[in-house]
Amino acid sequence: MPLPLLYVCARPQVQAAAAEYASFREGMQRDEAGLARHDLVRAPLPDDVFDRYAGFVVGGSPFNLTDPDAEKSDAQRQVESGLEQIAAQAAASATTALFTCYGIGVVTRMLGGEVSRAFPEDTGPAEIRLTADGTRDALFGGLGSPFTALTAHKEGAAAVPPGAVLLAENDACPVQAYRVGDRLYATQFHPEPTTHAFTERMAIYRNDGYFPAEDFDRLSARVLEASVSEPARLLQRFAAAASSA
Repeated sequence: MPLPLLYVCARPQVQAAAAEYASFREGMQRDEAGLARHDLVRAPLPDDVFDRYAGFVVGGSPFNLTDPDAEKSDAQRQVESGLEQIAAQAAASATTALFTCYGIGVVTRMLGGEVSRAFPEDTGPAEIRLTADGTRDALFGGLGSPFTALTAHKEGAAAVPPGAVLLAENDACPVQAYRVGDRLYATQFHPEPTTHAFTERMAIYRNDGYFPAEDFDRLSARVLEASVSEPARLLQRFAAAASSA
């Protein structure tokens, strides 16, 4: 029997973390046995984590890599350290991992790239274009281009980090997805939520500076009108590839 995958939580908000985990399970078409969960905010990675799981998926977080080190909590430092361990193992082809939103910043910094606040994106649907390498990629190839995905972030990669291959881009944030080797993937956009799940997440973070709180109804309506079918296809391909690696 193949080993399960592991969702690694980087969100302090319990409600948001539970909803994100549910979204990944739904998007990957996995039950709790097929996609386990570890709360990295509250506990470090187990010593045997790379023996117990076939691959890892990392979601978003209100943490920012660009926060001054002196202002980071012990929980944030624990999250960054644990995610860097996973990223390093995947970059060395010792495991398989997909890092999304906040997670792409961790991978970018680990690879020696720059994480910048110069490329934020508004909360809501964004148009994502595949690069030529993206159209040939095992996971991204065959996706519609452009496709719509959901975004909400304050920082992003200033450029593709050393050793990475750019797979997707857009005008607002030029590094939307990249691959390192054949087992480490990172996306700036959120591939996991349905539009309804995303508006529920927006409600949790409506006062956290991602968008003006008074714009919640208008932005939610815009999200609910979007079609985000392609990111779910990406998740299903990742889950299948990780389980067979």
